[in-house]
Amino acid sequence: MYRTITLPNGARILTEHIPGVRSAALGFFVGAGSRHERAEENGAAHFIEHMSFKGTSRRSAADLAMEMDAIGGQVNAYTTKESTCFYARCLDRHLDRAGEMLCDMLFDSRFDEGDAALERGVILEEIGMYEDAPEDLCAERLAMAVYKGRPLGRPILGKASTLEQMTGESLRRWQQEHYVPGAIVAALAGSFEERHVDALARRLSALPAAPLPKVREAVYLPAVTVRKKAIEQNHLILAFPALSYLDEERYALLLLNSILGGGCSSRLFQELREKRGLCYTAYSYVSDHADTGLLGIYTALNQEQEQGALEAVRAIVGELAGHGPTQEELSRARDQAQANILMGMESVQARMSHLGTSALLYGKVRESEEILAAYDQVTREELRRLAERIFPFVGASLSAVGRVRPAAEYRAWLERGI
Repeated sequence: MYRTITLPNGARILTEHIPGVRSAALGFFVGAGSRHERAEENGAAHFIEHMSFKGTSRRSAADLAMEMDAIGGQVNAYTTKESTCFYARCLDRHLDRAGEMLCDMLFDSRFDEGDAALERGVILEEIGMYEDAPEDLCAERLAMAVYKGRPLGRPILGKASTLEQMTGESLRRWQQEHYVPGAIVAALAGSFEERHVDALARRLSALPAAPLPKVREAVYLPAVTVRKKAIEQNHLILAFPALSYLDEERYALLLLNSILGGGCSSRLFQELREKRGLCYTAYSYVSDHADTGLLGIYTALNQEQEQGALEAVRAIVGELAGHGPTQEELSRARDQAQANILMGMESVQARMSHLGTSALLYGKVRESEEILAAYDQVTREELRRLAERIFPFVGASLSAVGRVRPAAEYRAWLERGI
């Protein structure tokens, strides 16, 4: 059972004791991601994540690195389009030190101009790394196309042109504007004492109350994007508009995604790889946000196999839209989803992440029993109706990277419909 503490300034603390463990996981979840940036600020949220490891008024970057290693645990951070998270997992006897260090990084980073110049180069190398990863590039270009002109369409890492304009001082200002108490959730799970919670409350209570930053609404628009690249395989993502993560049918969508392309027994994997030998990799995924979402189907293959694979995918989604899954498929997907939840609850870090992410993004935390029950309530007919709504090709999009055809040819293929 978890506990929620809401401080007068709006910051929240969620805690959950886990009996029988000797470790604790602490995370700070901040509702400040790339979708909160203006066009000229693209990459700021991720840049700040990097700068938080470059030193504070009391610790140099080397001090932080040595202290992280000294506690024998893990300290890390990540940035998404919706949020930024800083977290630590350690033995309970090191929790005081880990919590104090995380707070120092979040609220007392020095934002040195020399560090900003150096870290800008690191991020540019990170962008180059993703440019060389065609699977990631294909997904990034899809988002840029379907959310064109909106913050959700911009890359989390930013662009060279926007990063070059950022300074330590501009990043500090951005953090002060967006890391406000109402956008912060601290989540603590595992083995801890009440004094650890009191220390978090004192630190977060010291933050001055401020209005939450505004978010520009996203709108999905069907699109086709191609990128010529001299690589061996063509990487393709066929995408359909789906649900936001706040939609009540979200659990049905997750089961539908599992049946379609969530594993080795999925329809995509069995048909494209096992039966036809068209590709090595084929899967589907859900990319959802507060106000929109999509379901993507990914595969990578050579030019000769591409058309056959696309036609096979068309037949698979058409079959799901027309007849829905079998009872065996539903049972298998439900068992897999519920097993993942129950096994995840045995992880201290997963419990912490569930608390923080749920409170920040959904506004509430669903207990595992409630989630299991939500999966139990999904029926074959509900999945058929959902597939019927999602899979009309009138709203479909396609992203292609490699030795690909002109965009007009892919667009014509989409316009044929199911």
